[in-house]
Amino acid sequence: MHSEITIDALKVLDAIDRKGSFAGAANELFRVPSAISYTVQKLEEDLNVSTFDRSGHRATLTPAGRYLLEEGRSLLEAARNLAHTTRQVAQGWETRLKIAVNSLVPLQALFPAIKAFYELGVPVDVQLIEEVFAGTWDALQSRRADLVVGADQFSKPAGNFTTKKLGNMPFVYAVAPEHPLTQVPQPLTEEDIQQYPAAVAADTSRRLPVGTAGIFSRQKTLTVSNLDQKIAVQEAGLGVGWLPVARVRTQLDDGRLIPLEVKDTRQNVELFLARHSEDRGKALMWFWECLGEDPHLQKHITGEYP
Repeated sequence: MHSEITIDALKVLDAIDRKGSFAGAANELFRVPSAISYTVQKLEEDLNVSTFDRSGHRATLTPAGRYLLEEGRSLLEAARNLAHTTRQVAQGWETRLKIAVNSLVPLQALFPAIKAFYELGVPVDVQLIEEVFAGTWDALQSRRADLVVGADQFSKPAGNFTTKKLGNMPFVYAVAPEHPLTQVPQPLTEEDIQQYPAAVAADTSRRLPVGTAGIFSRQKTLTVSNLDQKIAVQEAGLGVGWLPVARVRTQLDDGRLIPLEVKDTRQNVELFLARHSEDRGKALMWFWECLGEDPHLQKHITGEYP
């Protein structure tokens, strides 16, 4: 299908406007002036519009020509970006890397690695996606994400995945200081706890079976979207439940949350990096190596701060 507007014609208009003359554009584009004139004339004939007013000593863009050029410059930029990203892909770099982060792990834990990646000067777009419970594996399996930070072993689906252990995340049962459970003798039993609503972060899995943790069968629930909201609910005294020690250390230190001993304790959760085994893009593997050895990330998982 013939197009009246070509990238070459837009390049010529852009050069004429920037250089101020047909001759200047010809010099920049390494063409003879007659070739520049022919390109403009052909464009005007195809569009049936005048792009330049030639009545004066110097050709100036008409309103239609100015509009065409301003809109066309976005196409020129897109064409340059397309050429660049095509070469980038040919060299093994992805154009975008999608990283799913378990809600248990704060996004800030990834910031040093992302900053270091940007310093490489590689124009790869990085997208961070927050997921809860089996949502991490679901995002990887369905390819909503290329890399998972904080995948657990409980909800791992069948498939050809590669994992790398990040650390063990400890949990604490915590409630607001005014909550009635603070007055109950410890260790707390199921009968003590089940009469109060459990704060729950909803599983974001779309296909894999959803999961929960630390909820008794007869206990009411107050469900929210992520761990930050769950922490806020428990700080407000509206719910109870297990929380990662690393995420609530400040609240525990200043008394906004009170740790309680529970008879049925929750074991530490092993968290991993995970990816499809066959995927080995340069950006993916850079983050794989960097995050796998990142002490900043590991401390946000284990809670072993100085």
